[in-house]
Amino acid sequence: MDLLFLGTSSGTPTKTRNVTGLALIEEKGSAWYLIDCGEGTQHQLLHTSLSINDLKAIFITHVHGDHCYGLPGLLASAGMHGRKSSLKVIAPKGIADWFHSTQTHTQLYLPFEIQFVETESLIDTEFGNFLVSSATLSHRVPSYAYVFTENSVEANLDTEKLTLSGIPKGPLWGMLKKGINVVHDGKTIQADEYLKASNKPRKIVIGGDNDRPDLLIEACHNCNVLVHEATYTSDVAAKVGDGVGHSYAGLVASFAEMVSIPHLVLTHFSARYQSVTETSPSIKDIENEASAIFSGHLILAEDFARYRLKKTGEFFRVDNNN
Repeated sequence: MDLLFLGTSSGTPTKTRNVTGLALIEEKGSAWYLIDCGEGTQHQLLHTSLSINDLKAIFITHVHGDHCYGLPGLLASAGMHGRKSSLKVIAPKGIADWFHSTQTHTQLYLPFEIQFVETESLIDTEFGNFLVSSATLSHRVPSYAYVFTENSVEANLDTEKLTLSGIPKGPLWGMLKKGINVVHDGKTIQADEYLKASNKPRKIVIGGDNDRPDLLIEACHNCNVLVHEATYTSDVAAKVGDGVGHSYAGLVASFAEMVSIPHLVLTHFSARYQSVTETSPSIKDIENEASAIFSGHLILAEDFARYRLKKTGEFFRVDNNN
């Protein structure tokens, strides 16, 4: 499964970063999911190999514009590009009313059905090869993280156990491998008793705006990758003061270190942190603050950067068009 960042700036875009958007791509086939849809997300997609017709669902973390203002334009373009299949939009309360109002007053016709699901009611729902749930965060408005857990894991036969149980090698083993129960010597043999997963289910947690990373303790249990906002460095956060509802690099890094996250991806950077690292404030300040605390694999997201999470738990950057 891959993560492809479509926007990594907070509040406003910069010359090198658009506002928030992130694609989660299934390992097999062309299906993908969009987490947040800031203004201009449809333009960002033009620089990728993703097709709007392969989009299976959209997940919005909260109602602020830098996370949802791109939704009407994206869906309008989907209709103009011939999309016919229905699309689920999982979003907090208020998003559906806002979208329907925009659709009414701009006379937006869509040749496909939009099925809105309120995030508040999302509990372990299956989307493709993922089981998706949400976690409540702390922000100025209701904000959520989405937890994507691999729904099916390849399993291998426990051949030693099969041999000890006296189940002969051959067609019976083949059926058990497929998860089919079999009958041997008049007894029903349960397939799941002789299957063992080669790897643990992969799990990715993608958060919206949040000033309390500790709210994700339960969600991050057995998590491979945490994607979390780091809008500021600690010094800027102190100047901005409480009430803005954002995290700073050191705060997120401390949480990730505490819960032993293997791979931490920081994103949603304030526009004040420029890509030119020779001057300050720059994105390097965020990296330095986080790396001084977090001992795992730290990544600072960039627009159009694509990362792959292997079944073994490896997480690394790949070419955008892979």
